[in-house]
Amino acid sequence: MTVNFTPASPDRSPISWPFVIFFVLVHGLACAALWFFSWSALGVMLVLHWLFGSIGICLGYHRLLSHRSFQVPKWLEYAIAIVGALAMQGGPIFWVAGHRLHHAFTEDKQKDPYSAQRGFWWSHMLWLVYPQAHFFDYEQYHRFAPDLARQPFYRWLNRNFLLLQIPLGILLYGLGGWSFVLWGMAVRAVLLWHSTWFINSVTHMWGYRTFVTQDNSRNLWWAALLTYGEGWHNNHHAHPMVAKAGWQWWEIDVTWWAIRVLQLLGLAQKVILPPKNWRDRPS
Repeated sequence: MTVNFTPASPDRSPISWPFVIFFVLVHGLACAALWFFSWSALGVMLVLHWLFGSIGICLGYHRLLSHRSFQVPKWLEYAIAIVGALAMQGGPIFWVAGHRLHHAFTEDKQKDPYSAQRGFWWSHMLWLVYPQAHFFDYEQYHRFAPDLARQPFYRWLNRNFLLLQIPLGILLYGLGGWSFVLWGMAVRAVLLWHSTWFINSVTHMWGYRTFVTQDNSRNLWWAALLTYGEGWHNNHHAHPMVAKAGWQWWEIDVTWWAIRVLQLLGLAQKVILPPKNWRDRPS
């Protein structure tokens, strides 16, 4: 993807108090969930963490929409995008545009939204606390995801992704009361936020490198386990269009297993695989 991009915003932006208040509130509710613990609520949280994280974010927002590393029928693509929106990590156009900029300008302090060169906390979460307009203003960022921005469905979902938490909350309350709500929404959101953000932060700092790349991307086993395969980040940066993140036999990639199931069912087509001779040549 060729991107011409010159940020117009200053290096430091004003703090986003709405985000900070929302962030603190959700973390507070996650702490309060300890008084509403049940094993069934824990199970709901784990299932939704996998569904929204692995299927919604890793498979959907990332490998399908951001990189188009495989294709699925449009109805299934839209359904997976809705699952991704339920993760509360932003609308699809926002997420995809930011990620494509991350790859186009990896670790550039001005052009990469969550550049690791600005420090661990910036790449992990401060880029959200101090939002820069060129990454958060729809009129500026939508041009980096034009394939999504031209579709009315994605424009609607990008604007209204938070509203999807209302029917989810009603469903969880009906199934298990406040215990299910707090664990299935607040605890799940906090754990999924930080596990996803680890890919922006720790996998550009620690781990091993299979490929020589022009950035500091790393493969980190525990980050991969927490993110259903996304932690094999050096593999991904070396070959971002490949649908499979874990290339060695020990590199567990749960999200790839889901893509493989879709492929076996005939629902995933044009799946991009690692080159057969990748062990014999540098990236």
